[in-house]
Amino acid sequence: MKRGIAILGSTGSIGRQAIEVLQLHPDRFFVTALTAHRNAALLFEQVRALRPRLAALTGEEAQVPADLSFCEFRFGPHALEEVAAQAEGEDVLAAVVGVAGLKAVMAARKAGKRVLLANKETLVAGGQMVMNACPPGSLFPVDSEHSAIFQCLQGAGPNPYEKILLTASGGPFRTWDKAAIQTATVAQALGHPTWNMGAKITVDSASMFNKALEIIEAKWLFDARPEQIQVVVHPQSIVHSAVQFRDGAVIAQLGSPDMKVPILYAMSYPERLETGAKELNLFALGQLTFEKPDTDKFPAIRMAYEALKAGGAAACVLNAANEEASYAFLQEKIPFGRIPEIVAEALQRHGHLPADALADIDRADALARETARAMLD
Repeated sequence: MKRGIAILGSTGSIGRQAIEVLQLHPDRFFVTALTAHRNAALLFEQVRALRPRLAALTGEEAQVPADLSFCEFRFGPHALEEVAAQAEGEDVLAAVVGVAGLKAVMAARKAGKRVLLANKETLVAGGQMVMNACPPGSLFPVDSEHSAIFQCLQGAGPNPYEKILLTASGGPFRTWDKAAIQTATVAQALGHPTWNMGAKITVDSASMFNKALEIIEAKWLFDARPEQIQVVVHPQSIVHSAVQFRDGAVIAQLGSPDMKVPILYAMSYPERLETGAKELNLFALGQLTFEKPDTDKFPAIRMAYEALKAGGAAACVLNAANEEASYAFLQEKIPFGRIPEIVAEALQRHGHLPADALADIDRADALARETARAMLD
């Protein structure tokens, strides 16, 4: 029986790869809805190819070509939530970037849909609220690290884990000194050594705010205490993450760095289907190396644990300020070294705010962005 999947963020890196793996298995999946932010041209191409009944542009309205009359289009900032709730099918893949994914995920869960989560910000900003809405079997991680942890835990049975070993590539600046990192250019930040991702996520990987968000996400996904989450820098990106148990055993998930694997695993769970990913050749690897993260050069890691300790809306504030600072860096408005400084200031001013409801999260998010934008000037 085919599963219907709505893809939120279909023109982004994860969305495009999701479409590729879906097309490998037309007997198993079909697309019910597609959304994009501003890339109308690509969205229209995808609608032609996949023929969903519902599609949306959240950034701005566009003239829909006459040959796409079979598809209903929605426009505007609330279109994402409407599609998440109203699309046919069982699953919603949340592959949008930013906190905009939170309300869409909540709308999907209210409609009883299974969520395939590739949007870190949803759990970073609304962790407890989201998990309260997601009973077992209704939320599956798509991030390679969290998918790896989820896969490792499948073989654990009733045994509780002792520690989550969350791997990080270290990004393009892993071997740079602190002074050089401060003045890194946009082109240098976008030169990730192992993964091919969107611009914002690639900058987050360079600053290691990507890993900071993943620490917070792991806390909610796996009901972990902060001290149970350990970041391990692994530049080859072959060990996607691991889990340690009380008897000393460590179970790790390995594979070539290809997002198609965790995307399709979330879609097809508990089955494993062909992805077209490159086969892992252990003989060709030579060696795998592991290092401690340098929290002096990359303070984002430290800030993640501080935000978890603070609780409330601190993680939401961290995420919002980082979004504003990272996009400003991509527009060459600020140097790379300003990103953590802006986030630290926002946390100091607003990290104490509550996050008991969507309204609280909206307020904390807005205040953090306001502070970040003021610092840009």
